[in-house]
Amino acid sequence: MKRWAFLTVVIYVAALLLLTFPVVYAAFCGKNFPVQQAVDTYFYWGYWIWLAVLVAGQVLLLLVPIDISERRLPSRRKLKVPLIVGTFLLGNLFLAGILSLLCAIFRDKGLNIFDSQNWLIWIYNAFHDSAHHLPPNNHETIFTLLWPLLASWFLWAFIFRRAARADAPDAMIKRLMRWLLRGSILELLVAVPSHVIVRRRDDCCAPLGTFWGIATGISVMLLCFGPGVYFLFAERFQRLKPNSNR
Repeated sequence: MKRWAFLTVVIYVAALLLLTFPVVYAAFCGKNFPVQQAVDTYFYWGYWIWLAVLVAGQVLLLLVPIDISERRLPSRRKLKVPLIVGTFLLGNLFLAGILSLLCAIFRDKGLNIFDSQNWLIWIYNAFHDSAHHLPPNNHETIFTLLWPLLASWFLWAFIFRRAARADAPDAMIKRLMRWLLRGSILELLVAVPSHVIVRRRDDCCAPLGTFWGIATGISVMLLCFGPGVYFLFAERFQRLKPNSNR
C-alpha cells in the first residue's frame, strides 16, 4: 500500500513540474515576457519551497487513507493531521481568492491592504489633517500575508471541525477532498477573470497577486485527486491480491 501511495505522490509532483512552464507562460506571455523568463521559474528558491509544501501536504493527506486501505483504524492523533493540512489549504484558497479580488479592484494597492503598518497609517491619517498625513507603506513582504493566512487557517479549521465532527475517518477524508475541490474551482473562477483584468490594464505588481491565486487553485485541485487516485490503486490491489495467492 505504501508503494501505491509513493506512486501517487510521484504523479502529483510530475504534474506540477510539467504544468509550471505552460501556466507561467500563459499567464504572463507577451512581448515583454520571453520564454526564458518562464523557464527561470524552475530556478527560484520560492518555487521549490512552495512545491515542497504541496508535496508534504499530499503525503500527510495520504496517512489516513493508507491506514484505511490496510484495514487499520486510524488513531485520533492521525485524524488531526489531515484536518490541519486540509484547513491550511482551504485557508490558502480563501486568502488567494480575496487577494485576487483586491488586485482587480484596487490595482497594485490591493497588495498593500493586508499590511498592518498601512492600517496604522490609515488610522493615524483619519485623525489628522491633510498637512500631517503619512504616506502609505509600499514595501510588501511575505510576512504581510502571514497574519491573514493564520486567521483564515484557524477560521476554516473551526468551520470544518464542526461540520465533520461526527464523520467516520473515511467520510471525513472524502468530505475534506470535496471541500478542497469545490474551493479550488471557486477560487479559480475568481482568480482567472481577475488576472485577465489586471493584465489588460498593464498593472505593475497586481498580476503577481492574481497569478498566485491561479497557481494555488490549480495546485490544490490536483492535490485533491491524490487520495482518490490512491484509493483506486488500493482497490485494484485488493482485487488482484486473492488471485496472486492461488
